[in-house]
Amino acid sequence: MTNAPPQGSDETSRLEDPVDRREAIHRADRPAEVDLRTDARPTPVPDGGTPDRVLVLNPVSGDGEHGPRVRELAEEYGFAVRETERSGDAIDLAREAAAAGAGLVVACGGDGTVNEAVRGIWNADALDRTTFGIVPGGTGNNFAENVGIEGVDHAFEVIAEGDVRRIDLGTAAVDGGEPVPFLNSCIGGLTAHASASTDHEQKDRLGVLAYVVNTLREVAAFEGLDLHVEPTRYHDAWDGDAVMLLAGNGRRFPESGRTQADMEDGLLDVTIVEEHPTIDLAGEAVVQRLFGSETPNISRMRTPAVDVTVQEEDRVAFSLDGEMVSASRLHLAVRESVLELPVGPAYEPTPREGPE
Repeated sequence: MTNAPPQGSDETSRLEDPVDRREAIHRADRPAEVDLRTDARPTPVPDGGTPDRVLVLNPVSGDGEHGPRVRELAEEYGFAVRETERSGDAIDLAREAAAAGAGLVVACGGDGTVNEAVRGIWNADALDRTTFGIVPGGTGNNFAENVGIEGVDHAFEVIAEGDVRRIDLGTAAVDGGEPVPFLNSCIGGLTAHASASTDHEQKDRLGVLAYVVNTLREVAAFEGLDLHVEPTRYHDAWDGDAVMLLAGNGRRFPESGRTQADMEDGLLDVTIVEEHPTIDLAGEAVVQRLFGSETPNISRMRTPAVDVTVQEEDRVAFSLDGEMVSASRLHLAVRESVLELPVGPAYEPTPREGPE
């Protein structure tokens, strides 16, 4: 494993001690203060919520059974509920809420819905005045888990009473275009192909196992990606055939089951699985052998930004928090400490690396 950059060498740090720095950011006054407690609610609007608290709900994500409980709790906690009907709606609904001055915008759905809602706040240029919250309602809910949120009821408790951190956002510029944000990760290769081939019916039947099943199906046919990966600092460039590339903001390559990355260090956790491991598809340890900490031929980098170039004619599918994009070139970077987010008790500002 590649070591993290030495303390003092990260020019993005504003204090010599990174722990002191992140605590100073955490204690900083909010530009637009919003009281998250349930006993401090603004005047309600006709739908039972308030203009300062908006919850964007994807009612059909995951198993689709979370809607009634979410609506009940939204009313109890004083939220105006805006429901999506199709892909992309969460972007528009979150943008409209943030642009209208909502101090708290919450997304309920899977990682894709959460990504869209953050993009909406981003598009409204309201990150500096809007607190963002998450209620897990999808199949995997990886980012919610990474910030210590354990379920629907727990999410509302965290939003009302939890610790509030300022975390980084990842950004991805596709083929020289404008950057778009991502919270959790950008993934290219085997798992991105498997995610793209996992449909709603499979998620309904199998839940998170649907991703595992499709990953196993993709293994035999997947030919790898010819990539050039060039970090801006701390590491040398990498060239070769990759099974998978993961650039994580909230997520890192699994180490003994742990996936939470450091979301407050101004760095992306980049992992490249370099070549196709020889595996027995019937073996019950296949997923651990593909993506576990013992996998050989892995390159790791921690860097503020990285350029990824596909060295083949066809564009490649990449997953940004589950939202698929097709690219020949990606510039991935970090916007440091720009998103205010309530987190659960299990969230670690400085997560440990390796086995516990």
